[in-house]
Amino acid sequence: MKSIYLLRTFNFLYFALLALFVSFLPVYMDAQGLTTSKIGLIIGTGGIVTIFSQPLWGMISDKTRTVKKIMLLLMACSTVVGYFLYASGSFIVLLLFTMLLYFFLMPLDPLTESLNFQTAEANKVSYGSVRTFGAVGYAVMSLAVGYAMLYFGIESLALLFAGIGVIGFLVCLGLPDAPATGKPVSLKSLRNFLSHRETLGFLILILISAVPQRTNDIYLGVYIRQMGGTSDLVGQAWFLAAGSEILVFALSFWWLRKGKEMILISFACFFYALRFFLSAWITDPHWLTYLQLLQIFTFPVFYSAAIQYLYRIVPEEWKATGQTVLALLFFGVSGIVASYLGGWAYEILGGQQLYLSISVLSTAGLLLSFVLHRIYGERLEVTKILVR
Repeated sequence: MKSIYLLRTFNFLYFALLALFVSFLPVYMDAQGLTTSKIGLIIGTGGIVTIFSQPLWGMISDKTRTVKKIMLLLMACSTVVGYFLYASGSFIVLLLFTMLLYFFLMPLDPLTESLNFQTAEANKVSYGSVRTFGAVGYAVMSLAVGYAMLYFGIESLALLFAGIGVIGFLVCLGLPDAPATGKPVSLKSLRNFLSHRETLGFLILILISAVPQRTNDIYLGVYIRQMGGTSDLVGQAWFLAAGSEILVFALSFWWLRKGKEMILISFACFFYALRFFLSAWITDPHWLTYLQLLQIFTFPVFYSAAIQYLYRIVPEEWKATGQTVLALLFFGVSGIVASYLGGWAYEILGGQQLYLSISVLSTAGLLLSFVLHRIYGERLEVTKILVR
C-alpha cells in the first residue's frame, strides 16, 4: 500500500503544477499586459505542440513498457522550463517557454492517469481514491497562488513552480511502474480501434464537450479580473472549482457504474451548459466565483466516466496510448480551438458572448451524448471484439 500513498502524493503535486500552469498562466500573461488574442495565440500554439507531444510520449511509454521512467524525465524538464516561463515577460520568450512546457508537462497527465488506473486496479482500490488527491492539490494550489500573487508579487510564481516540481520529482522516484500487459503492441489493433464508428462518435463527443471546458479554463481568470476581481479572487474561484471535485472523485466507487458511462456524460454536459449560460449573465465577480461550485457536476463526472468508457473499449496493449488520445482531445485539440477562437471572440465580442457561445456548444454535446446512447446503448464490448 506504500505505492498507493506515494501515488496519491504525486497526484497532489502534479495537479498543483497544473493549477499553476493551466489556471494561472493566462492571468500571468494578462498581468504582463498581453491582449486576450495574444494570450489565445500563445496557449493555442502550445496546444498544437501537445498534439505531437502527448502521442509521442504515450507511444514511447507503450513501446518501452514503462510509465515511471518517462514521467521522471518529463517532470525534470517541466520543472526547469516552468521556472524560466514565470521569470519571463516578453511575448516571444513567453511563447517559446509555453511551447516547451506544453511539450513536457501536459503529456504527464495521461501517463499519470494511466498509472493511477492500473495501480489502483492492481492494489484493488478505487481509481477515485487516488485521483481525489489530484483534485486536492489543484484546489490548494489555486488558493495559494492567488494569495501569493497578491502578497508576494507575480514574480513569486517562478520559485513556487520550481519548488513543487523538485518535490514532485523526488516523490516520483519512489513510485511503482505501471503493470505490464504482457501483450504485443499492434498498429493494426490501434488503427481498427480508431476507425470504428462507435469510437469515432465517442471522440467527437469528447472534443465538442471539451472546447467549452477549456475555454473556461483559459479565460475565467481574465473574465474575473475584467469584472474588477483581484488575483486572490481568481484563486478562490479555482479553489472552489477544484475543491468541489474532491468528494466526487472520492465517492467514484459508489456512483461510477460500468455500462452507465454515457448517462453520466449526458448529466455532466447538461450542467456544463447551465454553468456557462449563467456565467454569461453574471456581472459580479464574487458571484461568478461562487458559480464555480457547479464544477462538482461537470469535469470530475465527465472525465471519470470518459476514462472508464475508454478503458472498456480500448485494446489492452494500447491502454496508455488510448488514454493519451483522450487527453489529447480534451486538453490539446480542444485547447487550440478554445485558445484561438476564444481569444478572438473575447476581444471582438466580449466575455458575455463568449460564454453564451460555449453554453450552446455544451448543449450540442448533450444532444450528441443522447444520440450515442440511443444508438449503442451499453454495447461497449463490441469494439474490443472487433479490434482483436
